[in-house]
Amino acid sequence: MKFTVAIDGPAAAGKGTIAKALAAHFGFDYLDTGLLYRATARKAMDGLDPVAAAKALTAHDFQRDGLRTAKVGQAASKIAALPKVRAALVAFQHDFARREGGAVLDGRDIGTVICPEAEVKLFVTASDEARAERRWKELAERTPDLTLDEVLADLRARDTRDSERKTAPMAQAADAVLLDTTALGIDEALAAAVALVEARMARG
Repeated sequence: MKFTVAIDGPAAAGKGTIAKALAAHFGFDYLDTGLLYRATARKAMDGLDPVAAAKALTAHDFQRDGLRTAKVGQAASKIAALPKVRAALVAFQHDFARREGGAVLDGRDIGTVICPEAEVKLFVTASDEARAERRWKELAERTPDLTLDEVLADLRARDTRDSERKTAPMAQAADAVLLDTTALGIDEALAAAVALVEARMARG
């Protein structure tokens, strides 16, 4: 069975948490596409050309320390705007999405560019303030000097860059279901996503 769930949305909206839980619920494979760009960015920060870095990714690159830091996130957002980097990673993502047994992918352009044929598309979002608070709490232990205002400014800068880039900008697909998690707990958001997938599977 080939069944793809494409989940897009801005940083810290909860799409990764929902995607992982959804994959576990249905026994689908999961790909955090943002990690592809973070791993590529980390190699580029070591001095490798970004396109060469994208083409040379190995399983080891996804296990490196520091991939979730704000610095790597900023670098990933910048190289994700490079058409040749995106092209190098598109085939990998698309092949993963159409593998047997079902797949869930989350990112910025999954439903619009990577998997326009996905059976289920979700655009997960939340208010800027809610997202900033979530990300700040996530980073506070590792970066105690980081302020909520700094995180908010960083998220807004990334949103602008991701939504205004010329190649594959972040956007809600016309047939994607909007899921606003501002006032939702994880269980509520997951229940809504599960219901959408079950309804689509029931239609065959």
